[in-house]
Amino acid sequence: MSNSILYLGHTYGTSRHRADALARLGNTVEIFDPLNFFPNNKLLQKVIEKLVIEVGAAWFEPYIRQRLAVRLRGCHFSVVWSDQCLMVGLTTATVLRCHADHMVTYAIDDPFGTTDGHRFKLYLKALGVYDLVVVVRESNITEAYTHGARNVLRVLRSADEVAHHPLVLPPEKEKRWSSDVLFIGTWMPERGPFIRRLVELKIPLTLFGDRWQKAPEWPVIKRVWHGPGLLGDAYVKAIQKAKVCLGMLSKGNRDFHTSRSSEIPYIGSLLCAERTVEHMAMYCEDEEAVFWSTPDECADKCFALLSQESKRQAIAQSGHNRCIQSGYLNQPIMESILNTLLNQGLKAIRSESQLRKQQPGDAFC
Repeated sequence: MSNSILYLGHTYGTSRHRADALARLGNTVEIFDPLNFFPNNKLLQKVIEKLVIEVGAAWFEPYIRQRLAVRLRGCHFSVVWSDQCLMVGLTTATVLRCHADHMVTYAIDDPFGTTDGHRFKLYLKALGVYDLVVVVRESNITEAYTHGARNVLRVLRSADEVAHHPLVLPPEKEKRWSSDVLFIGTWMPERGPFIRRLVELKIPLTLFGDRWQKAPEWPVIKRVWHGPGLLGDAYVKAIQKAKVCLGMLSKGNRDFHTSRSSEIPYIGSLLCAERTVEHMAMYCEDEEAVFWSTPDECADKCFALLSQESKRQAIAQSGHNRCIQSGYLNQPIMESILNTLLNQGLKAIRSESQLRKQQPGDAFC
């Protein structure tokens, strides 16, 4: 059954992938990115992002609510989907209810962690308004309930069937993107020593990512750095033509798997990732993916894989098959979220008296 969905989230990146997956499932999806309500000015955007981290998004919520009021007057949706929308707090989420039968929020980051300053301060205050809160970390389940969530669903992060579909490349493009061992990711403090050690061990590494110049290990790492982070088709091409792709985690975000844990196998490369309980549950070690616990073990695994082409290709293919068969993809996961939301019998009955409790002018309907 088709649902009308108001999707509050970014119009790019994995947020856009999730919105597109919802549309491919047959739903009518209208995307509003609250950041687009501000002037299209890069300097202003950076100031807003910095303020959200340092003091929170509460200063911006009245403006967002006012602009939404204009856009949504007279509109009603089956579902309001907040894709971790930081500028929707308790007041805005409450009045959004009169525009939807169901409300869900999906958090791909770690809103309960300690590394993002005040970034999620406003967002967390609204969790109790949603019929369903979706998280991607086991630890977030209890934390979401502690912050007032009524129902919590935990899912795995997923690849996108379209954005991450393997590409057909002409020979010159294959040569351009070919590499032995690849890592695409932003610098984080724990990643610097790891990458430096791989370089010291003579791993033929190709590194793409932002902020690596900040690493204390930069004098060594710069030998293998090939440029900033990759997006879109460039991201797919680089992974597709790499013999081995590293899957590194974010300690600050308490990761035990990441989006790359699904994207790399789906694109068709071999996932060589940190050994965690979640990775080992997702893939059979040394058959569908390869795991390591230290940089030295990672280096040993990489050298062995580079010397065994048939084994390397077999693991990559098995990982690709497992990703599809186990549904580590946007469409099945988005569908499971909608099914949980719509079939759990939690449709709120909002009486006239409930609506009158809102402050005059707050409701958009």
